[in-house]
This record gives sequence, structure tokens and C-alpha cells, in this order.
Amino acid sequence: MGIGFVGGSVAFGRTRPGVARRCLVSMRSEGKVAIVTGASRGIGKAIAEALGAEGCSVVVNYARSAEAAEKVVETIKASGGQALAVKGDVSQSEDVDALFKATVEEFGTVDILVNNAGITRDTLVMRMKKTQWQEVIDLNLTGVYLCLQEAVKIMMKKKTGRIVNISSVVGKIGNPGQVNYASAKAGVIGMTMATAKEVGSRGITVNAVAPGFIESDMTEDLPLDEIKKAIPLTRLGTPEEVAGLVKYLATDPSAAYITGSAVSIDGGIGIGA
Repeated sequence: MGIGFVGGSVAFGRTRPGVARRCLVSMRSEGKVAIVTGASRGIGKAIAEALGAEGCSVVVNYARSAEAAEKVVETIKASGGQALAVKGDVSQSEDVDALFKATVEEFGTVDILVNNAGITRDTLVMRMKKTQWQEVIDLNLTGVYLCLQEAVKIMMKKKTGRIVNISSVVGKIGNPGQVNYASAKAGVIGMTMATAKEVGSRGITVNAVAPGFIESDMTEDLPLDEIKKAIPLTRLGTPEEVAGLVKYLATDPSAAYITGSAVSIDGGIGIGA
């Protein structure tokens, strides 16, 4: 899959009173450059918009929906931020190379990486085709590795940076019909911990966020009434709640001493994991 651009160069939006106030309270993130993969919808969209509102310049990566990605860019610009949409399949090394090249050419560097892109191919293990296994591993695990590797190359030279990998509660406790997904998400947690130990001395933090059942197109066809009964908080989470946690780990000064963690945001369904 090739790389493309949506919206061209990014322009500053008109400053409104609310934006001016926001700038005063979030100067810590002004000028930071963030890449969010799989950012055209769902959790990725919420993360990209939250980082944009925090003052980051955001690269909105997407695989298929240019229109949806452009809407995210427009939302970030409307809040006074900078954004650029870049098409690319992060399971392909050439697309990842081009994604980071486009980011550096437009914004000069990479300060924050949020590895969010992912898919599901659910079925019981005895019926799972090799293609269903491989597609999930390629995007949900190898894609994280490829982007993380490129980000680390840049951040090591700067001696600073923050990486947040989106895992899942399924990577901690498993789930029937999701052997491929659970394996990939568990691998993301292991990758997070190992990388955190490798790069910590260079001022880089690497953390994972493990959402539970979140309101999105990935959960809308599930038996939600039964699922809610298993969640201590008795509801699904929202993309905005996940985005708030990611924003904290990616931008807040008080998160600077957190690394190698897999932070659950699951309504309590994974208690004890």
C-alpha cells in the first residue's frame, strides 16, 4: 500500500479566546510532534484530537478512509492546532519509513508515538485460518514493532521521547475466539517492557495502555448486555476516556517517571490480571 497525503501543508487556525486559554494551561505540549497510527476513527481519532487540543502537532495515520482522516485533521486545526493526514499500512516497512519521513519533513522531528492501529479476525482457534492469524499479527504486533523502531531511532538522538502502545485487556486475560488478537496484544505488552528497559537511560518512556470493552465499531456487534454484567462498572468505556489516559502518559510532566507499565482502563473486568 502506498503513502499519500491529505490536506497538504498544515496552516495555523485563527486563535479564539478558548484556544488562548487552552494554550496558557498546556504550554508543556506546545511544539511537540505526535504520530498516531490508525487515527481516522474510534480510539485513534479520540487520541489524535486530544493531543491536538493539548497543543501537539499531530500526524493522523490511516490505511483506507482519507475522508475520515481529513475530518480529524480539520477538527485539530479548528482547535488551533496543526495536523497532517498520512496514508500508510504500518504492517509494511516501506510505508512506515515513508510515514516517518513525511512527519520529519513537515514538522522536523517525532516526540510522541502512539501505536494504535489494529484489526480483529475473530474465530475459534480450531477454525482459524492461517491468513486470519497472520493478518492480525502483522498489523497488531509487527506494525507496532516497525513504528516503535523508527521512533526510537529519532528519540535516542534527542535523548527524549514518549511512546504509548495500545494493547488490550485481552492481552492480559485472554478471550475465547481471539487467540490471534490476544497473542498480538500480549506481545505488545512484552515489547513495551523490553523496549522500556533498553531506552530508559536515554530519557525515553515506553508504556502500554490496555483498554477493555470500549464503545466503537469493533464492539457494536457484541452481546453488550452480557458483557456489561461482567464489568464491575457495568458499562463500556469511551474512546475519550482512553484518549485521556494516553494524553497523560504522552504529555504530562508527572508521567515522566512512568515507563514499562501496561495500564488497564477496562472498568474493572481485568481485576487481578
